[in-house]
Amino acid sequence: MSPIELNKRQEEILQIVKGNGPITGEQIADRLNLTRATLRPDLAILTMAGFLDARPRVGYFYSGKKPGQDISDTMNNMKVKDFQSIPVVVRDDVSVYDAISQMFLDDVGTLFVVDKNSCLTGVLSRKDLLRTSLGSQNLNAIPVHIIMTRMPNITYCVRNDSLIQAANRLINQQIDALPVVEEHPEGFKVIGRLTKTNITRAFLSLSENHEV
Repeated sequence: MSPIELNKRQEEILQIVKGNGPITGEQIADRLNLTRATLRPDLAILTMAGFLDARPRVGYFYSGKKPGQDISDTMNNMKVKDFQSIPVVVRDDVSVYDAISQMFLDDVGTLFVVDKNSCLTGVLSRKDLLRTSLGSQNLNAIPVHIIMTRMPNITYCVRNDSLIQAANRLINQQIDALPVVEEHPEGFKVIGRLTKTNITRAFLSLSENHEV
């Protein structure tokens, strides 16, 4: 396992907690001129990785761990495969209208687009579909491959990736979901999805186990 790389905001959070802990999430957010909701994923990652400790009604503590060290044994054992959920996929020749319907029927924020071999070719977000639906275009006449984000510009993960690394990809790329893929001769097969909700569930399970 390679050491975790923190982004700039996570480094700033560490310095704030190191110099002012115990400190609440709201107080950290105020110092950075951000909302508590914006910081929640960063705080979750820093706590899960062992850089911070937390106590209810008290706040966050600096654990004394230095950036660049290997993450704890607990985090080493938390893998994407343990928390991934079922992917929602559409063919690259379906219409934007059908994709919008699929997104609402499955109550998801991201659709993964596959070709006739069921290999990943693109990703559709709510923003992509909303942008296309504005105006007077015939959504039944526009195939999703026209508007989707295409390979190789797709951030993905595999089953055995560490959860902390996958979570950082979500935050750094500012996306809501990662396709979990498996490499085959014809391409990447989509076998799951990892979302911010999955990460939150993992964080909650970790906090329960460690009485955070």
